[in-house]
Amino acid sequence: MSAQLWPDSLFELMFIPHIDDRLADLAGLAEPEEWAYHNTPSDHPQPILYNYLHYTYRRLAEESKIGVSDDAQMIAFNTGLVTPNQEPLYALANHNHLPEARQPWHFQTWFRRGEHEGTRFSRLPQMAHYFDDPSALVFDTRREMRCNIEHIITENKERFPEPYRNMADYALQTFLKGAIDNARERVQRNYKTAIPQFYRGRIQLLLPLCIGDPHTADLALVSENHGTFYRASTCLTLDMAYNNARQLARPDRDWLQP
Repeated sequence: MSAQLWPDSLFELMFIPHIDDRLADLAGLAEPEEWAYHNTPSDHPQPILYNYLHYTYRRLAEESKIGVSDDAQMIAFNTGLVTPNQEPLYALANHNHLPEARQPWHFQTWFRRGEHEGTRFSRLPQMAHYFDDPSALVFDTRREMRCNIEHIITENKERFPEPYRNMADYALQTFLKGAIDNARERVQRNYKTAIPQFYRGRIQLLLPLCIGDPHTADLALVSENHGTFYRASTCLTLDMAYNNARQLARPDRDWLQP
C-alpha cells in the first residue's frame, strides 16, 4: 500500500475508544517511563505518550510502514516502544463496522511481537526512521552559533518563568546571552547535553538554558544545523522540549525532565 493512502493523523485512520484507558494499557506493557507533564495543564493524564503515539504514527505513515495482515482484515504498526524484556510492542486494528464510522479502522489491542496476534502478518511492520547521518545527533561545538535573541524573547516571552517573563527585553537579553554561552560550554564538556528532536523532517538539537540556577534548566534552546553554523531563533518550555525529544528516544535526564 502506498504512503499517500495512509492519512496523516492516527485518529483519522482508526477509532480508539477510551483513548486515555488504552494509553494506560500501553504504558503498563512498556518499559516504565514518565509520560505526564509536571508544569503544563493537559486534557490527557499521559500527554507525552499521547503525543508520542500521534507523531510516531505520522512518521510511519510518511514512510508507508503500516502493516496489513495477510487476509487484509487487520492493520498494525510498530509503536517504537518495548516491554521491560525488550520485546517490541505493536498496535492492532480491524475494519471499523460501527454505524456512521468516520475512520476505516477500529483499534483492538496492543500486542507483543511474540503474541498470537502477530501471526496474521507475514512480516511485522518496522519502527519509524528519522535520520541517516548519526552525526546530526551531536552538536559540533567548533561551529558558529547564531542566535536571534530579540526574536526568541519577543515571540516566546510567555514561555519564560518568573521573574524573567516580566523583565524589560534588554535586561532579559543580557540574561539570555549568558545562559546561551553557558550552554555551549556545557556541551563542550558533555556532548550528551545536546538532545535531538525531530521537527518538520529535520533533526534539531536542544540546549539547556539555565538562567537563574546553573543546576536547573528553565527553557530549552532550539538549534538547527545550517552546514557551517547553527542557528537558534526559538525556545521551548521543558514540557514541550521533552515531548518533542521523546519521539526519537527517551531523553537523558541530566537536565531535560517533563
